Order: sequence, then structure tokens, then C-alpha cells
Amino acid sequence: MTARRIAVVSAGLSNPSSTRMLADRLAAATVRALAQEQGPDGQGISAEVDVFELRDHAHDITNNLLTGFAPPALERVVNAVISADALIAVTPIFSTSYSGLFKSFIDVLDPDALTGMPVLIGANAGTPRHSLAIDYAIRPLFAYLHAAPVSTGVFAASSDWGAHPDDVAPLASRIDRGARELAAAIARREPSVAVDSFDPAQYLGEGRSFGHLLGGLAGE
Repeated sequence: MTARRIAVVSAGLSNPSSTRMLADRLAAATVRALAQEQGPDGQGISAEVDVFELRDHAHDITNNLLTGFAPPALERVVNAVISADALIAVTPIFSTSYSGLFKSFIDVLDPDALTGMPVLIGANAGTPRHSLAIDYAIRPLFAYLHAAPVSTGVFAASSDWGAHPDDVAPLASRIDRGARELAAAIARREPSVAVDSFDPAQYLGEGRSFGHLLGGLAGE
């Protein structure tokens, strides 16, 4: 059976980054959970994971916003994200909402590109007081894009990485719960087909080419 593809987007700004650390743990837990799901062949489902640090593409994202065109490196990221079977999106919380870099990347995507895609949302901040940002800021963003975020969003405060983590609902259990939900959502869907959003047939629609765009083909 073809391995499913999971795109992971981390909007952390530092290196090393607790945002990336949370993204890696969510991805690893999802791969483990998918192996417990049953594919059409009766075997567990394997997965390939592509992790993207948005900080590495910050300049390209800005250029895309200014010019409307994605440089090659960013184009590869966009195509990997929109053609994946699922998305794990993790952002730091700044001023009670997602980071500007995270929102800017979302803004360069076609508004219909994530329609129906299962999404596991992750966020982190210095204090648990910002944990509701997942539900009042990030989840509505993916709802607007007609994506399909799973019920559990995983928030990690700085204390979750320290010596005194939450012992009522430990971070590991929250990660496993969100991962199981995402794995189940992936297993319910048919494998995605890779598409190039910048291919003329996709970009112009109805199988048209740039010849049509330039008006050089019959009927234009």
C-alpha cells in the first residue's frame, strides 16, 4: 500500500524551537497511531513525513505576498503541503493569536487548497493562559479554509517542557489523543494524488495551458 504523506509546518522563530519540538512529537505520534490503523490490505498504514520550518522561507513568503509568485523553494513547500494526506500545523502564540509568519504562509496558499484536508493543530506559548487561542483563533482560520481540523488541538506551555508539567492531563497524553484522531481521519480518506498548483492545467483550470492564457489557441 502506498504510504500516506503528512506535511508538518512549524512556525517557530528560534533555533532550537519548542514549536518545532512539539511539531516533531505530534508527527512521530501520528506515524505510530497510523501503524495501528488498518489499511485495505489488513496491515497498518505507513506514512512519510515532510517537515517545513517557515523561518527558513520567511523572505520567500514575503516576496510571494508582494509579487504573487512563489520562489522555487517556497513553491516546493506549498506543493508538498497542498498535496499531502494531512497537515500538522504548529505555531507559537504571539499577542493571543497565531504568529504573523504562520498567517503569512497561510495567505500564500490558494484558499481552496486545504479543502477537506485533516489538520492537527498545535500551539505553544509561555503560559497555559493562552491555550484557548487554538479554539478562538487558529481553528476558525482552518474552518474558513474548509479544512477538517480534528477535535483535539495540542497546546504546550513552557512548563510542559520543564520539571513541573501538567500532571492532570500530561502533554504526552494530549499529543497521543490528537495523533490518534488525525490517524483515524487519514485512514478514512483515500490517498491523495500529488498535484502541482503551478501547473498551467491546475492554475488556469479546465485543462487549459498558457497557450490559452496568451490567446494563441483556437477558440480564445
